[in-house]
Amino acid sequence: MNRRDFLQATGLAAGALALGTSMTTAEEKAPMKLRKAVKLGMVGGDAPLVEKFQMLKDIGFEGVDVDRATDRDEVNAAQKSSGLIVHGVVDWVHWGQPLSSPDPAVREAGVEGLKTAIRDSHAYGGTTVLLVPAVVNKQVTYADAYTRSQAEIRKVLPLAKELNIRILFENVWNNFLLSPLEYARYIDEFESPLVGAYFDVGNIVRYGWPEHWIHTLGHRIGKLDIKEYSRKIANDEGVGKGFRAEIGDGEDGCDWPAVMSALKDIGFSGWATAEVRGGDRARLKEVSERMDRIFAGYGA
Repeated sequence: MNRRDFLQATGLAAGALALGTSMTTAEEKAPMKLRKAVKLGMVGGDAPLVEKFQMLKDIGFEGVDVDRATDRDEVNAAQKSSGLIVHGVVDWVHWGQPLSSPDPAVREAGVEGLKTAIRDSHAYGGTTVLLVPAVVNKQVTYADAYTRSQAEIRKVLPLAKELNIRILFENVWNNFLLSPLEYARYIDEFESPLVGAYFDVGNIVRYGWPEHWIHTLGHRIGKLDIKEYSRKIANDEGVGKGFRAEIGDGEDGCDWPAVMSALKDIGFSGWATAEVRGGDRARLKEVSERMDRIFAGYGA
């Protein structure tokens, strides 16, 4: 990034901070709420979906993010019976068919997968699709990933507008969007309210501090993924092992009071979805209770 581009990106970040501040001022008397959800793939066992949804509702979750291909009628029947809300869908083909691929056929398949996820989210009454927008590797340069993915995503925006579904980009270990300034710039270049950030708090800890990113991204954050990460475990056992830390136990990872304070600063209200090791009712109840503890400082 040259000096001019850096200053432009910095200006975008300043704008985010200004908007976040104004939002807080305008809404300081309005109650802010974190709506607690879980990824569907975390729910273990072979019980019918309606029973899984009811169990999640009973142990304190308000919603679920569907992260796998699932029968639409079954999902909607489970929603209706349990009262659990499907708030969104994860695009489950974005790793295997990335929008940054050098192969046009792979990119086309990725676009079709994204369209399917948008239609599914709409059918469930959801509001978003989570998307990993690109993957950088030995065969795909950073610049190509940037331009290819934006071009492919723009093809889908008309459908997203028609069905009123936002496409939110997740920060993952894909060697892409490695700074909050660039993350903000990438979103802003679409010049569309149909795109934003699905900010994963734990994924950032490996190379940053979540509260810094939250302040920079500001109003662009549409939803949150909640997980923990321990730098000590990562240093001792390997970077991927850092996620072994349980939510709230990563003393050298997520500073949850600082994260909650940053979310308040930008006036965030909305869905916060656990993305951790799942399991049976007892395990998911523990996750629910851990989320309650870290959310307590938010007043939610």
